[in-house]
Amino acid sequence: MQIGAWSLPNNVFVAPMAGVTDRPFRQLCKKLGAGYAVSEMAASNPQLWQTVKSSRRLNHDGEIDPVAVQIAGADPTMMAQAAVFNIGKGARIIDINMGCPVKKVCHVAAGSALLRHEDLVARILDTVVQACLPYGVPVTLKTRTGWSREDRNALRIGQIAQNAGIAALTLHGRTREDLYLGEAEYDTIRAVKASLTIPVVANGDIDSPEKARDVLAYTGADAVMIGRAAQGRPWIFREIAHFLRTGHHLAPPSWDEMRDLLLTHLADHYHFYGERTGVRTARKHIGWYVEGLPGGRTFADHINRLESTAEQAAAVERWFTSQSNVLPHTAPSNCDNATDKTLQQQAA
Repeated sequence: MQIGAWSLPNNVFVAPMAGVTDRPFRQLCKKLGAGYAVSEMAASNPQLWQTVKSSRRLNHDGEIDPVAVQIAGADPTMMAQAAVFNIGKGARIIDINMGCPVKKVCHVAAGSALLRHEDLVARILDTVVQACLPYGVPVTLKTRTGWSREDRNALRIGQIAQNAGIAALTLHGRTREDLYLGEAEYDTIRAVKASLTIPVVANGDIDSPEKARDVLAYTGADAVMIGRAAQGRPWIFREIAHFLRTGHHLAPPSWDEMRDLLLTHLADHYHFYGERTGVRTARKHIGWYVEGLPGGRTFADHINRLESTAEQAAAVERWFTSQSNVLPHTAPSNCDNATDKTLQQQAA
């Protein structure tokens, strides 16, 4: 798949997730087969660019190209300035967030709240695309099917985006009203793809190789984007990419490989955040890795009581080593790989 001048190695992408897709996580996912990764949402307000949180999000040192930065806001001029600012910080692709459903974003008329104002959507997209043109940086859009189930306007938004020069569109198969509840629907993604000539990326509830295959086949989308299913399971990208390429499954990681991957992730995470923040923000990642594994919940509770990165990493190493010594060589999957019945019904 192509985004602007960038030819991506495959069509299995990492979704931008606040508090999750930081640089260490993006790097790990890319090394494990993700063809593309978008950063956490960066604020368009210049007053926030010097905060500790923003400084970390603007740090792309050593990241595998293309570096894609997602920006959010509701003011066209400010969004354009944010795009140019992030290009100066290393962004090679700018992604615009019009899909975030959380209240603190929607209350300032950003994220998916913009879907209620199609004229403003057009102004933002036009202004940002024109600001990025002199730098040769493509602009993409991530959005939802609409503000509510009664007003699914993704077809109109998609046409506005294409007319503005957006290079690719990612569509989450839920409305803002749905948040992350219920099941994603793919009929709207299918209709949007059929109406556009730019690449369309399908997002929402894709959690297995079979699901990725079926969503691509049903929607005609050019790529899939994986979000929550990658939390604690970053090897999902190589599993899906391999299955799409060959039709065969890769073996799941062994206990020893899971241990080594998590320890590598933690080392990068600690270096990125430092001792105090690192030990705290790593807890959720460790919890996701061990969720559903034998004894995982008890171990996660223990991890949450540790106050140093050294203790945390040592505990992870001991636990995974002990599991590999007493349980089968291959770790059980901590994700349901069943093909989605709703998708099968839609395709029937």
